[in-house]
Amino acid sequence: MGTGKSAVGRRVAAHLGRQFFDTDTLIEKETKTSIPNIFAEHGEAHFRTLEKAAIEQVCRKQEVVIATGGGAIVNEENAERLKENGILICLTATPEVILARVQGNADRPLLQGENPLEKIRSLLTTRAEAYARADVTIDTSELDIDRVVEKIVSLVKATQ
Repeated sequence: MGTGKSAVGRRVAAHLGRQFFDTDTLIEKETKTSIPNIFAEHGEAHFRTLEKAAIEQVCRKQEVVIATGGGAIVNEENAERLKENGILICLTATPEVILARVQGNADRPLLQGENPLEKIRSLLTTRAEAYARADVTIDTSELDIDRVVEKIVSLVKATQ
């Protein structure tokens, strides 16, 4: 979260002339409710089931750019499914930068409550092994969106 996945993904798709999908947006459209409401009413496990289905749905398409939530590739099947279709890129940032980018955003159910910086650190530590499954990792801490998009577009074009 807070690394630019959706904003970067939309722009990468536009540069490459591809369709863009954000799995969180798909889930919200399908369920007609927000991600925070899904977490509050049904819990994280239910959300992860919906997320897996959304990933399956978009991975059936060709020549697309997909943004997933930060916890999506913790599920190894999700990571493998995404990698089958192309390059799995992990955008990351320091916990302090992530907090600065998402602070005050009530749409982040995993950061609600006390000490969000510690929660971010804990999530990054817990997810480190999963994030290592990515083909490429880009630290966005000190990069603007244009530079991140440029790096990804160049990488994709080099692999075609």
